[in-house]
Amino acid sequence: VAQVNALSVMQLGDFSFGQPSRITATARLGKGRVVDIERETDMGGPIHSKAVMILSSCLSARYAPDRSFSLSATLVFEQTYSHVEGDSASAAELCALLSAMADVPIRQSLAITGSINQHGQMQAIGGVCEKIEGFFDICKQRGLNGEQGVIIPQSNLRHLMLKQEVVEAARAGMFSIYAVDHVEHAMELLTGLPAGQPDADGIYSPGSINYMVQYRLAEWFTLRQHYTSPEPR
Repeated sequence: VAQVNALSVMQLGDFSFGQPSRITATARLGKGRVVDIERETDMGGPIHSKAVMILSSCLSARYAPDRSFSLSATLVFEQTYSHVEGDSASAAELCALLSAMADVPIRQSLAITGSINQHGQMQAIGGVCEKIEGFFDICKQRGLNGEQGVIIPQSNLRHLMLKQEVVEAARAGMFSIYAVDHVEHAMELLTGLPAGQPDADGIYSPGSINYMVQYRLAEWFTLRQHYTSPEPR
């Protein structure tokens, strides 16, 4: 729960390669603040900080449009010791945060890369081939079992030019590449649960990821009202 494999690119001179990173999140009752630990420790660049603000806006607009956003959350790249920059991890960060809010586990056999906008739509990122191949190499070392794969933005499909062994593994069903256009579709792949559709009152279908997030936020909103209301005399 609240842990996801993100994909990044490392560059050493003229050589670049993909490297998976572990992103974790926490979520609890609060006043609508999403804390980017990289930014707080001066290890995150402005583009990365901007991406975290975008995902925070996406959350509040989608799940709390008519009430206060009663969430306090943190996001961090685990065991990183250098500067973090770019927005290609924002989809992974949002998935980790949704998992924390819904208390739903995430498949660790998958990794994800992609930028998101304020509506949760997946946007293209750079270095997609290196990222896929970097995760594939780790999965190959540990043994391909047909369950591993990566999730990328659909708009990156035309940029794929992968090494032959990745293509052959995908063709044999031993490694998968999923292209999605919205973070909801990524969450369906990562959790195995439906995203859910809202009814006429804006309530999502029970058992869906969106319903669990919506229900948890409603609980926190009620608790916040209880704790902040004046004591009866």
